[in-house]
Amino acid sequence: MFDIELLRLIWWMLLGILLMGFAISDGFDLGVASLLPFVAQNEKERRTVLHTIRPFWEGNQVWIILGAGAIFAAWPYVYAVLFSGAYFLIFLLLLTLGISRPVSFKYRDKLPNLFWRRFWDWITFIGGLIPAILFGLLAGNVITGFAFHFDDSLRLFYDGSLPDFFHPFSILCGATSLCLFIMHGGIYLAMKTENPIRSRSIFYSKIAAIFLIILFAIGGFCLAYLINGYEVKSEINPLAYSNPLHKEVITQLGAWMNNYYHYPVLLIVPLLGFLGAILTIFTARFGQSGFAFVCSSLSIMGVIGSVGVSLFPFILPSSSHLSSSLLVWDSSSSALTLTIMLFSTVIFLPIILSYTAWIYKVLGGKAKAEEEY
Repeated sequence: MFDIELLRLIWWMLLGILLMGFAISDGFDLGVASLLPFVAQNEKERRTVLHTIRPFWEGNQVWIILGAGAIFAAWPYVYAVLFSGAYFLIFLLLLTLGISRPVSFKYRDKLPNLFWRRFWDWITFIGGLIPAILFGLLAGNVITGFAFHFDDSLRLFYDGSLPDFFHPFSILCGATSLCLFIMHGGIYLAMKTENPIRSRSIFYSKIAAIFLIILFAIGGFCLAYLINGYEVKSEINPLAYSNPLHKEVITQLGAWMNNYYHYPVLLIVPLLGFLGAILTIFTARFGQSGFAFVCSSLSIMGVIGSVGVSLFPFILPSSSHLSSSLLVWDSSSSALTLTIMLFSTVIFLPIILSYTAWIYKVLGGKAKAEEEY
């Protein structure tokens, strides 16, 4: 029904949608957890803040599972490089996001002891802060390139080390990601709580939005004038079988801006990141902050979309062996696999969206400290 070129493009866009879905849904969980010590000043307030995310965090993590599954099935080369080369960061992400945070929610109220509850509150805080930074750190390394290569038989070799992940641009991306999630989480808290938690949440959300605008602008400046981007110089056949070795790739200053130069309409994507954050600042106190939450979500879509637009057609460049860089056109699964997955997505994604919408509707309203989940 679809040729391999169109299927690859569809799955590249679907991967972006899944990442945006995760950042918008589970992103406010991470933001709320990161704000916990700052917006809650007593036991009642801490319980109220935690009750805003307890009913939703498990369902929200479905998006990252879908995203990882999509990478595994649709982009096996990308999965192999990302989950082996960044093994320690992925492990730390799973430890905080998938283990310590869920345990803290379950164990916190098992004992009335103050030290016990404060201990698990700090675990919740770390379980929100660390993943929020790690997602940006990983994105920064994807942009600058992973150190990997394939031999002639397509065996993967990773050429980097753990310290390589911590360079100035990746740290900048980590800080940007943290500000993005804190902005989003603060607005979510403003929707779900009353004063004084609401006022504190809006204050920190606005501060985070201001820093997000600044850091996002600095990141764009770095991509345009300070960081070498990647460019394919050889002819690529989007209909060919996947093989990441048959191409010539060069690095060039400002190459990550090429798509914007060739298609100026794409500037709408980063502008959405800026505009969403600006509108979040000015609409945070409007009504129940619902419109500000929409603006914050649009900012997330703009920031993540900017990474995808800048990279395309690259999906994971190689900094050590340029020709091993993975493109949308040469690192996917077969047409049959992509087609089967596409039909599965068409069936199950609306079910997931409907279920999620129903949960948010049923459990809507302001959170109260005395509620139990």
